[in-house]
Amino acid sequence: MKEVMAIIRMNMMNKTKKSLTDAGISSMHARECLGRGKGLVDFKLLRGAEEGYEEAISQLGSSQRLVPKRMLSMIVPDELVGRVVTAIIDTNRTGKSGDGKIFVMPVMESYRIRTGEAGNETLDEI
Repeated sequence: MKEVMAIIRMNMMNKTKKSLTDAGISSMHARECLGRGKGLVDFKLLRGAEEGYEEAISQLGSSQRLVPKRMLSMIVPDELVGRVVTAIIDTNRTGKSGDGKIFVMPVMESYRIRTGEAGNETLDEI
């Protein structure tokens, strides 16, 4: 089992849900989050600000602003990871900074509370 976590633009949520459903993935969790990538930060200014230079601090302006995003999380069998990743990339890629990130992490165990089932039996997509 793997967890696929994706950080995407807020306005791409409905298209992404549809794409994942079309790919056979029905179960997911989503939440609003804030974040930024390195593209919004001038690291020279940031370093100067960290060192206490007032000029650098004043020039940072809104570059440290956190941008609203949506975080999706899906637990899927190993064999479906490629399908999930492809669906997310195909739907969200614009070629511009801020398209998002995808992380794939191992899941050691899974339990369904209602029935006591364990492992892959708890996953909706098998």
